[in-house]
Amino acid sequence: MAVSIEELSYRDVAKAIDHSLLRPELADDFITRNCALAAEYDVASVTVRPVDVGRAVDLLRGTDVKVGTVVGFPHGSGLTETKVFEARQALEQGAREIDMVINIGALKSGRDADVEADIAAVVEIAHGSGAIVKVIFENAYLTEDEKIRACRLAEAAGADFVKTSTGFAASGATHEDLRLMRANTSPKVQVKAAGGVRTLDALLAVMQLGVTRIGATATKTILDDFRARKAGSAGDADERPPDEAGRPTEVGAY
Repeated sequence: MAVSIEELSYRDVAKAIDHSLLRPELADDFITRNCALAAEYDVASVTVRPVDVGRAVDLLRGTDVKVGTVVGFPHGSGLTETKVFEARQALEQGAREIDMVINIGALKSGRDADVEADIAAVVEIAHGSGAIVKVIFENAYLTEDEKIRACRLAEAAGADFVKTSTGFAASGATHEDLRLMRANTSPKVQVKAAGGVRTLDALLAVMQLGVTRIGATATKTILDDFRARKAGSAGDADERPPDEAGRPTEVGAY
């Protein structure tokens, strides 16, 4: 049975969204405006570049929107000590969600113990600060066996979420990958889809597969459409009002 608009509240949908602000060219004013958008729409979190964590924490203080950031992004090839340092810096500035990229080369080389230890080191420092960790696999580069092993290693390391992708590889979230990730983790590990979920219908479809969080840049489009449909009017899921510079409002990142 499909997930339907009728059975969902606005909060159910809004709190499934991490508003993504990760592209390298985003200017300060864009970050400021999109933190305001995240607060207005009461999403789960904003996922910002490490350099933007402090500003986002200040902008979102007093709201119910958490600040998240990325570690080892986007390739996952930094030393574990570097990832731990990145995580510590972000946590000290107020980040409460850490999206880290696994050591992809180690996974593909069969060095599973190294992959697990890399994740566990970041999990330990994050959990010690009351933060959660989402582990990015970058599935575009992995075989099915490698994805399954990544699921099991992330869970063994104590991760809170497994996540499909950074949004910067050749492909993002697919339904096949989401089914596989849900099937190969226990219920205590949640699944995040990132890359390509740009409409309300796409969000509903991945929720049906067991996804509880998505990385989105089309946040306004998705939630305006939900409100319109919930109210019984026709929402246009493709409409993106331009900002004052004539650019699409949502040009963020995953």
